[in-house]
Order: sequence, then C-alpha cells, then structure tokens
Amino acid sequence: MKFGIIIETNDPEKAWNGVRFANSSLKAGHEAKIFLMSAGVEIESITHEKYNAKKQIDEFIANNGIVLACGTCIKARNGDGTDVCPISTMNDCIKMVEWADRVITF
Repeated sequence: MKFGIIIETNDPEKAWNGVRFANSSLKAGHEAKIFLMSAGVEIESITHEKYNAKKQIDEFIANNGIVLACGTCIKARNGDGTDVCPISTMNDCIKMVEWADRVITF
C-alpha cells in the first residue's frame, strides 16, 4: 500500500508519531511519502527528550523515504530548503495525494 503522510504540527509527540508511522510503514513493506506543511516544516528544530522527531525523520530518509515540504510555509518562517525540508509546492502535495492509496494527517 502507498501512504501519503501530511505532518502539519510542531508538537513533538504528534510529529514524532507521524514519522514513526512512516518508518513502520516502510518496515512493513509499504511505500510512504511525507509532506511537511504549516508548522510541520519546523521538524528539524523540534527538540524533546522522549519524542525525537528529528531522529525519526533522519531514519526515514536513510531508508529512502521521500520527504517534501511546503515552500511557502518554509519561507513564511524565513527559512530555506534543506535535505530534510526540500522546497516543494502545493502541486507536489497534490501529486502525493493522487499517488497514495491512503492519506494520513498528523
């Protein structure tokens, strides 16, 4: 199955669970893509002792997971694209949703 996962929060536990779901999907033999939107584009700066979202997303990328990030959301926070948060567009999000069998939002 193909999962499109939209993460639009900077809440440590919710973001961590979103990426953990993506990692578990890959381990179970599914395909997964993540689109970071709104506060979700802050995922690299989320710090929490128990809910380490950055560690989870690094694992996802290391396992060939695809991460897209809303360029407008990044720019609204005076940021630039990174390996974890590459500048993407709403059209990229639409393509992910069309590609996915299921879309999950965190």
